[in-house]
Amino acid sequence: MIQRLSHTTLFVTDQTMGNFRWLTVGPKGQDAQIILMKLAPSGRMDAESAETLKNLIQRGLVAAGAFETADCRKTYEELTARGVEFASPPEDKFYGIEAVFKDNSGNWFSLTQRK
Repeated sequence: MIQRLSHTTLFVTDQTMGNFRWLTVGPKGQDAQIILMKLAPSGRMDAESAETLKNLIQRGLVAAGAFETADCRKTYEELTARGVEFASPPEDKFYGIEAVFKDNSGNWFSLTQRK
């Protein structure tokens, strides 16, 4: 029986950590890890597929996930000060407050504060 999700993959154009095959990251206190997998030809992905996926990600067409925060506006200010690029500032939605940002590869994420 499956008990929990432990890892999920996020394709990136640069891991910033050298020539590792992959590395994992995640917010403190979270059990699940995000695998940052560099987009490159490998045993499972040919060069054409890697380039196609890279182009889709860089064009901002891949929604990679949602991060939850207790204070969306405060986290937005903190991340903006660190150079994170937001597609939209915090906005009130029916489910809470949401801002949308993207990573340096082009993957975009929801930053959400639940109601």
